[in-house]
Amino acid sequence: QVQLVESGGGLVQPGGSLRLSCTASGSIFSINAMGWYRQAPGKQRELVAGITSGGGTNVADSVKDRFTISGDNAKNTVDLQMTSLKPEDTAVYYCHAAVVLEEDIRYQYDYWGQGTQVTVSS
Repeated sequence: QVQLVESGGGLVQPGGSLRLSCTASGSIFSINAMGWYRQAPGKQRELVAGITSGGGTNVADSVKDRFTISGDNAKNTVDLQMTSLKPEDTAVYYCHAAVVLEEDIRYQYDYWGQGTQVTVSS
């Protein structure tokens, strides 16, 4: 019904930058929020940053001064600009969307991308 396609991961040296992008497509009536989560080996998945359709953002303290989230409601996209990357940022990053479907506008459903690997290493 809904697909999230991510791009932009890769290998970067400490102090470098990467930009992750995610596009949602399918039978979308509206998207209430989109965001990025990450999961490092042996750790639980955690919220990195989220943005609502109204433009409100929520950014994890660990990345607040280094990562910026932005979204485009018309294009159903969300981007995560990551700067000053650290080895501890290494993880699989997942795009998330809270979607209202065309087939049933009574409820909101959660969708996830397949994940994109970000590795910060010299």
